Amino acid sequence: MEKIEKCGKTIEEAVQLGAEELGLSVEEVEYEVIEEPQKGGLFKKTVPAKVLVWKKLTDSGRAVEFLKTLFEMINVPVVTEVTRDDDKICINLTSTNSQFLIGYRGELLDALQCLAGAVANIGREDYKRVVVDCEEYRDKRENTLNELAEKLANKAVRTGRKIQLEPMNPFERRIIHTALAESTEVKTESEGKEPNRYIVIVPNELRDDRPILASRGHNNNGRQDFKRDDRRGSYSRGGYDKRTFRGGKTKGDDRRGSYSRGGYRNDKRGGTTTIYGKPKEKGNITSFGTFIGNSKKD
Repeated sequence: MEKIEKCGKTIEEAVQLGAEELGLSVEEVEYEVIEEPQKGGLFKKTVPAKVLVWKKLTDSGRAVEFLKTLFEMINVPVVTEVTRDDDKICINLTSTNSQFLIGYRGELLDALQCLAGAVANIGREDYKRVVVDCEEYRDKRENTLNELAEKLANKAVRTGRKIQLEPMNPFERRIIHTALAESTEVKTESEGKEPNRYIVIVPNELRDDRPILASRGHNNNGRQDFKRDDRRGSYSRGGYDKRTFRGGKTKGDDRRGSYSRGGYRNDKRGGTTTIYGKPKEKGNITSFGTFIGNSKKD
């Protein structure tokens, strides 16, 4: 934003000179007084008024200027494009680092939109909606949610069970509600509290009241998948996984012996080497591995 410094006998004169240089009227500019005028005297020099003049920003101009300053602070090059109508102000961002600006599922973009809206509505009596988009992300997300709504509605009808979606922001919940508003087979309800408020798709012919969780980390049956690694083994659907149960410890961490099909092997203490369950003596110590422990000869 261009700012110019002007001097005049009075503040009004300095502002007028600044506006003329910018090619604007006095009503179209804002100014900041740098130095008040002072009259001279017998031993005092006359000091003119000094002001800083710039173009008055509109509501959209304030929002864009705020975003530009923010992007400069975090060193992210961004090009902004503004379109406006009677209902809202749309600010589209273009950047080589667009994924950073969007964030996980648009969370950062939503935060930027909230801040830009607050700045744009400073001093306004009627609220003006501000939409911040980045390379048509919101249109793409809307199409994705419409497809998801149709898919999950069909699943709700097929299974006769409720479908519980993951938490969404108000904008995304509105898309789901709108997509299924005219359906004759399902209805949608919002449950929970912000920021974890979510949508439940309810079939008209409900056969099972247990909801199916349609979110990441859950399978198609609505039960959470357990994939857990511990020092005894990996539990996955179906039981313990492959080679991880080795004498109570994972491979590479067993100092006494490893259990494999057929028996124990590789006693690293040097006491015994056991093959196919038959202990060999080494020195005066006989060992049966980690399961049974050590025993001395009688």
